[in-house]
Amino acid sequence: MKLVSFKEEAAASAYRLGVRTDKGIIDAGHVTLNGLLQGGEAELRELQQFVEEAKERHVRYLDESEVVLGPCVPEPGKIICIGLNYRKHAEETNMPLPEYPILFSKFNNALAAHGEDVPLPQSTQKVDYEAELAVVIGREAKNVSVDEALDYVFGYSASNDLSARDLQTRTSQWLAGKSCDKFAPLGPYLVSKDEVGDPNALRISCTVNGEVRQDSNTSDMIFNCKEIVSYISQCMTLSPGDIILTGTPEGVVMGYPPEKQVYLQDGDVVTIEIEKLGALTNRMVAEA
Repeated sequence: MKLVSFKEEAAASAYRLGVRTDKGIIDAGHVTLNGLLQGGEAELRELQQFVEEAKERHVRYLDESEVVLGPCVPEPGKIICIGLNYRKHAEETNMPLPEYPILFSKFNNALAAHGEDVPLPQSTQKVDYEAELAVVIGREAKNVSVDEALDYVFGYSASNDLSARDLQTRTSQWLAGKSCDKFAPLGPYLVSKDEVGDPNALRISCTVNGEVRQDSNTSDMIFNCKEIVSYISQCMTLSPGDIILTGTPEGVVMGYPPEKQVYLQDGDVVTIEIEKLGALTNRMVAEA
């Protein structure tokens, strides 16, 4: 099942939950994303039944191009990110392979939707793209084993872990360069895990103005998705709706020789595409 957060009008006060079908988006009615995540498998089955019955009733389908999409998880409790988690990315940045997952955070101010403009902050000249697989937690997870970890996942989405490299590298802590406004586009869909299968067998790519910059597979992760979920659950309790960004493959600007580094500019269009999850597109704009 592919879920979206949407508004029919930009001025509407809140996003609604929708289900994407081949014919368009079906409004999920009284069901909310938080309720769906908290309700677990039973709530998901109920929503699936609602969608099937809605099709038989000739429900109104909403055209995806005519609604305002939000981040597919608009109100996560936590956004946890993994650094240097692809072998070839670690190699291109001349960094040693980490012994343990490197954790850092983003906050809700960093969320952005598919199709939303992303401001390039005045405080940086080196904004970089990072195509990433996002894992969305569906059950409270604490001290879970590696073998059971994916049982606690609801689904997956595409994301862009935008990074201001000059702010990121000022200190040993990366937070300043990672949590600028709208630096975590997420979407366009939240895809339930039953439609995805193995999350570590997905093609992942990034294009800038149509030029391929990253083209890899999630199989190149140093720590795979179940290892990441298990490890984080040893450090903190994961709750339904929490988002984990699992790292980026090679091809980022920071990995180029200095003379070939051209960071994102006003007007650049960045698309992150992940197999089975769709394509996430955002335009970069100079901050007013």
